[in-house]
Amino acid sequence: MARAAAPYSGQVSEPLSEQPSAAERVDAAIARIEAAIADRAARGEALARRHAALKARMAEAVSALDEVIARGSPR
Repeated sequence: MARAAAPYSGQVSEPLSEQPSAAERVDAAIARIEAAIADRAARGEALARRHAALKARMAEAVSALDEVIARGSPR
């Protein structure tokens, strides 16, 4: 049984001369990878700052609890 041809979509693909070359596609891929690396590094730095702030706040809270416990315990 013969297959029917796909219906014409009305769209014309780009001529080969207008399509990016392999080197251009590689360059574009490298640019996307470098952008992703930079974004991930920025998010990592932001996470490190948030972690340091949380760690400092937790140290303050534990210190305050230690003071409360020390005042309340008989000597």
